[in-house]
Amino acid sequence: MQDPETPANEVLSPEIPVLEISAPAVELFEQHQHPTRIGEELRALLTLAIPVVLSELGWMTMTIVDLIMVGRLGPDAIGAVGLGNAIYYAPSLFGIGLLLGLDTLVSQSWGAGRFDDCHRSLAQAIYIALAFTPLLMSFMLAAQWIFTGRGVDPTVALLARSYVSLLNWGTFPLLVYGGFRRYLQGVGRVRPVAFALITANLVNLAFNWILIYGHFGFPAMGVRGSALSTVLARIYMAGVLVYAAWSHESDRGHALFTHWPAPDWTRIRALLKLGLPAASQVVLEVAAFGAVTVMAAHLTPIALATHEIVLSCAAYTYMVPLGISAAAAVAVGHAIGAGNPARARRAGILAIAIGAGFMALMAVLLIVIPQPIISIWTRDARVLTLGAHILAIVAGFQIFDGIQTVSTGALRGLGETRFPMLMNFAGYWILGLPFGALLCFHFKWGLSGLWTGLTVSLILIALVLISRWLTDSRKPLAAAQALGS
Repeated sequence: MQDPETPANEVLSPEIPVLEISAPAVELFEQHQHPTRIGEELRALLTLAIPVVLSELGWMTMTIVDLIMVGRLGPDAIGAVGLGNAIYYAPSLFGIGLLLGLDTLVSQSWGAGRFDDCHRSLAQAIYIALAFTPLLMSFMLAAQWIFTGRGVDPTVALLARSYVSLLNWGTFPLLVYGGFRRYLQGVGRVRPVAFALITANLVNLAFNWILIYGHFGFPAMGVRGSALSTVLARIYMAGVLVYAAWSHESDRGHALFTHWPAPDWTRIRALLKLGLPAASQVVLEVAAFGAVTVMAAHLTPIALATHEIVLSCAAYTYMVPLGISAAAAVAVGHAIGAGNPARARRAGILAIAIGAGFMALMAVLLIVIPQPIISIWTRDARVLTLGAHILAIVAGFQIFDGIQTVSTGALRGLGETRFPMLMNFAGYWILGLPFGALLCFHFKWGLSGLWTGLTVSLILIALVLISRWLTDSRKPLAAAQALGS
């Protein structure tokens, strides 16, 4: 969060050196100084958000395609891939989350016209990826034995360990992709990000077909083929974004790798100071929904199946505000970096309104046509009946989910990542999960109780985070007014 006494056109961390602003940068800076119409700002925000939303949807689609492609191998393969992804998901998201500090530093530097500063932050993020990759890979090797041990079917456990062992080799390309993605979003180049993920789905689909079933002379690798195709797709994604960054730097007459910066411990500390809370917040949220799944597994098979379907529905609608959240972080960072805190506040409020508006539409759909939605997965009458009831609960938190997600991104644009982490911990782990478990098991509400607990969590988190945004986004305004007086 920016200190009220810090000049509004400085990057948040006082440890990051301020560079001279070039003539083109001055022109860019001046463009940010003049308020524009809301319509223009809305178009600019949507230009950032739409490709990022498509990227988030593409990311989720890749996992679903893997499950569909191994489905022909039988339930053991489906269970192994599902379990393997569950083991890999949270640690890999933590690694990507460590690089979320780039949203703040790169977007603010770009907004201030310090383009070389953006490049330096990118380089330090890649050093972080290099350092954390061995730690994450080691953790996942240990986790695969812990979570495939006692109580797990031996065949499923063996296949899951085989799957994770191979998938693990995609960790470094995944972090490289994450770092270059945050950089490109920070400098406003979002189309390559969408292109990378959309085409990576095609790469993944093709290699799944070749490697899982054994085509073009390749052996049929089963679930290992699915893991290898995902690794190849991640290498492809990283390659596309590295090329996009190289092209962007070349366009401004700067060779990306010829001028690659050495490690800068001050900047690395600044990135980790922002990234560690953001990574922890992501893991806390993912783990909360994972904990609900574990509790749902202690109910009936119908309840568990219903839970998985409803969770997929909620996750898909969540992808849109998640993309808008990333766009909000960039738009707010650009405006703060350019010394226009009023525009930063408007950008955040617009983004939150768009996210809430979209989720309101999704809430209506979930209430009006629940059974046609659930029938995409199953036509079991018991699941359809229970699922319609649970989707009505999910509809109740859609707007709040949109608000809390986009507010988190807007706050990240200001440089605030610690407070959303603390609120996620309090909302989910202190209030929502215990309350949901109490309703589920003590008061016999069953699956409805678990999702009611999640709803209470999201309402609380949303109200507190939007209040924090409305408060914190005024502080740079006060600083700007003080400087102008």
